[in-house]
Amino acid sequence: MSLPLAAGVSFQIGAGIPDDPTLMGALTRVVGLAVLAAILAALGAILYRWYTRDEIPAWLATLFGASGVAVYLNAVGLFQRAVGSDPADVFDPTVVLVNAATLAAAIAVSPAGRAVGDRLATSVFALVGTRELDTEVSRLVSNVGRIRAIELPEEADDVADIEGYEPVPGATKEELAGKTLLVPRNLRGEALRDRVVARIKEDYGVGYVDLELDDDGTVTKLGLGRRVAGLGTTLAPGFAAVAVRADPGAGASAGDAVQLWRRVDASNGGGANEDGDSGRKPARRVASGELRASTDDVATVILDETDAAALAPDESYRLLTLPTDPGAEREFTALLRAADETMVVVAVEADSALDGATLSDVAATVVAVRPPGSPIEAIPARSRVLTAGDELYVVARPERLREVAVLAAAPAADGGGARPDGDDPTA
Repeated sequence: MSLPLAAGVSFQIGAGIPDDPTLMGALTRVVGLAVLAAILAALGAILYRWYTRDEIPAWLATLFGASGVAVYLNAVGLFQRAVGSDPADVFDPTVVLVNAATLAAAIAVSPAGRAVGDRLATSVFALVGTRELDTEVSRLVSNVGRIRAIELPEEADDVADIEGYEPVPGATKEELAGKTLLVPRNLRGEALRDRVVARIKEDYGVGYVDLELDDDGTVTKLGLGRRVAGLGTTLAPGFAAVAVRADPGAGASAGDAVQLWRRVDASNGGGANEDGDSGRKPARRVASGELRASTDDVATVILDETDAAALAPDESYRLLTLPTDPGAEREFTALLRAADETMVVVAVEADSALDGATLSDVAATVVAVRPPGSPIEAIPARSRVLTAGDELYVVARPERLREVAVLAAAPAADGGGARPDGDDPTA
C-alpha cells in the first residue's frame, strides 16, 4: 500500500470524525483515528498476503496504521489550526496531548488490524483455490469450503531424515516447515497421503517422502530424503569404478561387458606372437568388467576390487566388448536406485517377534539373509525360519522398514515393546 493511497483512505474516514474541543470530542477523535489505524493495518496485511503469499511483518503493519493517522493529523488537524484564527493553538498542551494519545492508540491497535486482515486474506485465498499457505486456515473455511488443510510441522527440527537415503539440505526443511498445504476435501486414506507426498515432491524437489497422517489429516510423522547422485550407489559390494586410458569400440556403450587388455614385454612371459613377429608386444587380458562411460580416450569401467587395485595408472589399455549381459547384482542396484524403495540391514534380536518366525511373516521383500558366522544366503525361501542374530537385507518403503525394525527388536524390559498374546506380528 503506497503512502498516497493511505493518505486518501485517511482523509475519507477522517472526514467523518468531528473536531470537537470538548473531552468527549477528544475521546471520539482518539477512538475514531485508532479504528482508522486498524483498518489501514488490515488493508496492508491483505495486500501483502496477496502479493507475497506471506504474513506481513508486525512492524510493517504498525507502520501502515500509524502513518495513515500521522498523515491525517498533520495534513488535516494541524493544518486547520495553523490557518485558523489563532495559529498558536497548534502548540496548546491539550492539542499535543490528544495527538500523542491518538498516535499511541494507533500503534496499539495496528497489530489487531494486522491479525484480522491476514486471517481474512488467508480464508479468501483458501476458498479461491490457493495451493499453499504459510499459516493455518480458519475452521470456518475448513468446514464450509471444498478444501482440506494439511499443516506440516512448525519447526525444521521436526522434519526427520529417512534412514537409507541421503538427507535433504537444511534450507529445504526450513522452507517447508510451517507450511499449510491445501488439498481437495474428498480425499481420504492413501489417496490423501499420496496427494500430499506428490505435492511435497513437486513443490520442494524432494526425492523421497515418509509421511504418516491421522484420520483427520494431522501429520504425525514427516521424513525427507533425496536421490543420491553419483556412481557409488550403483556398485555392488566388492566392486569399484576405475577410469583408465582405453579405446572402447565405436558401438560400445554404458552397460556393455568388456575385457581390459594390455601389451606386455616378452621377458614377462609374452614371447613372440603366432606370426613369429617378435617386434610387436603380445597382449594379455588384465581384467573383465562393465563399461559405464567413455570420453575420448578415457573410459570408466566397473571391476572387481582386486582387479581394480592391480591396474597401473600410467598404462594404456585396449577394451574388448563382449556379447554378454551385465551382472544381475549391478542391474539390481541400478533398479533400486531409481525406485522409491531402499534397502537396509535389520538384525533379528533374541525374543523379538521375528525370532522363530519365517520370512513369510515379514511384510516386506527380503533379498538376502546373513546368518551369524555364515555366508550370505541370496533370495532365501519364504519358509526359512529366522533365528536371533540373522541379518535381513530388506527392500521396502521407509514406513514398512520401520515396522520390520520394530518386529526385529527385542521387547523392552518392562514389557512395553512386547505384543499382546495371540497378536499376529505382521498385522
